Amino acid sequence: MITLLGVGHVFDIGPRIRDEILTRKPALVCLELDEGRFRALQNRELRKRGLTLYNFVSLFQQRIAQRYGAHVGEEMLAAWEAASELGVPISLIDIDSMITWRRLRASMTPFEALKLLVSTLGAVFIRKERIERELDRYQADSTGFMRAFGKSYPSIKRVLVDERNEHMASRLRELHRRYGDVIALVGDGHVEGLRTLLSDEPVEVVRLWDLRGVESQSEAFTTMAP
Repeated sequence: MITLLGVGHVFDIGPRIRDEILTRKPALVCLELDEGRFRALQNRELRKRGLTLYNFVSLFQQRIAQRYGAHVGEEMLAAWEAASELGVPISLIDIDSMITWRRLRASMTPFEALKLLVSTLGAVFIRKERIERELDRYQADSTGFMRAFGKSYPSIKRVLVDERNEHMASRLRELHRRYGDVIALVGDGHVEGLRTLLSDEPVEVVRLWDLRGVESQSEAFTTMAP
């Protein structure tokens, strides 16, 4: 079985991730990371080195995570620690981020790059209520949400989502056949694409809203807001 845990890198879901892994007892835990980003999670000072897309996006993610009392990527560290507790290996299944960064720079049109910059800078100041409304929209129709994203940012979706999905699906198929039961932590935006690509394999999915333990993100906000 391949179990996909659809995570959000800015939410406080580390304890739930740990419970899922310790309960399911997989033979292998896979993380949507490459070696460089994994080292950066282990040593946060490494995140500050260099100016790359991932460092830029990381700054945005950190601002959002602060609104949820979380640290970016702590769910990945929770999974690594749970795997260590079980005595099972981990596998980093993502494409090298520097390769992805070079592919993205070569693929984006100037207009697309400008749109991304403006939207990301604007998102730094987004209110938590707006985040929850966007999560509601995503939860209601995640496939349609990603399709709309692809129309607005075709190069970005192709490089950051579709190409990485193909790479991760290939790795998961290989690792499943080698290890048997595997759990993979991937951003929830990758889940539907991976499920489609792995349609010939036994796949179970746990979505982000299940891990957060809420039916409606807006309802969650009303209970969490001070």
